[in-house]
Amino acid sequence: MAADRTAVLLMAYGGPGSLDDVEPYLNDVRGGRPTSPELLEEIRDRYARIGGRSPILELTRAQAAAVEHDLGGGFQVYVGMRHWHPFIRETAEDIARAGHRAVVGVVMAPHYSTMSVGAYEKKLLEAAQGRFQTALVRSWGDHPAFLEAVSERLAQALQRFSSPAAVQVIFTAHSLPERILAAGDPYPDELRASAAAVATRRGLKDWRFAYQSAGATADPWLGPDAGDVITELAAAGRKAFLLVPIGFVCDHVEILYDIDVEYRALAERLGLQLERTASLNDDPGLVAAVAGVVRTAARERGWL
Repeated sequence: MAADRTAVLLMAYGGPGSLDDVEPYLNDVRGGRPTSPELLEEIRDRYARIGGRSPILELTRAQAAAVEHDLGGGFQVYVGMRHWHPFIRETAEDIARAGHRAVVGVVMAPHYSTMSVGAYEKKLLEAAQGRFQTALVRSWGDHPAFLEAVSERLAQALQRFSSPAAVQVIFTAHSLPERILAAGDPYPDELRASAAAVATRRGLKDWRFAYQSAGATADPWLGPDAGDVITELAAAGRKAFLLVPIGFVCDHVEILYDIDVEYRALAERLGLQLERTASLNDDPGLVAAVAGVVRTAARERGWL
């Protein structure tokens, strides 16, 4: 019986399933504010360059299947998206219809911010409408299995360079508006702590942290920007760079376009070798980390 199993809701940002979906997807992201024809065309072009769609839904579903297998028979894992189908509210209906009385929510972004993870928490609570209890895992970027998985990806990527010891490693994450800092948001500190933990595992002495994928708004966003850091270090004589997008857990437009298209084009202009770590997607280490925090959350609420 579903009611005897704890539901798990893996939540991700969402992305258009086709080029026709780009405009309504952007309308949701922008809260109904109109999208200029120029911005719409720019975003459509980005998705066209990465295959005409976002792979985030299928990758999150693969993560969910692997997490459910790891957790075993006491759990049923669902997927809900913040800005596209299946929306969190749509999946909440499925969970309620199945008769689940308890839900552990996990955002597939390991580091907490009120603007990111906090927004998912709000949507989950609104969708629950008191029909089931909820427990949200707010942060999991310090889980040993996650850190080890990123560390292994880093070690593998370094082998693509002729002189691994000469490579400049730059950890990256999605930028957010600077205004989060005024309220003491933990996002920057959590990210740097994860990066430092991975660097320690690999014995890295010289590494940087930078942000990427800042939004096109007038507000200042967290920096430094990864492109600026690459340009600055290239001017100082560095020729080999490895980006480690530690704030992201699967392939999507911020990886496949922002890094694989824009930053690679920058590297080509500057005469650099630029590589990135392979995304974790449904890596066993990532799966173990998510399953681990789910079990902990369920146990703390007395659901195990």
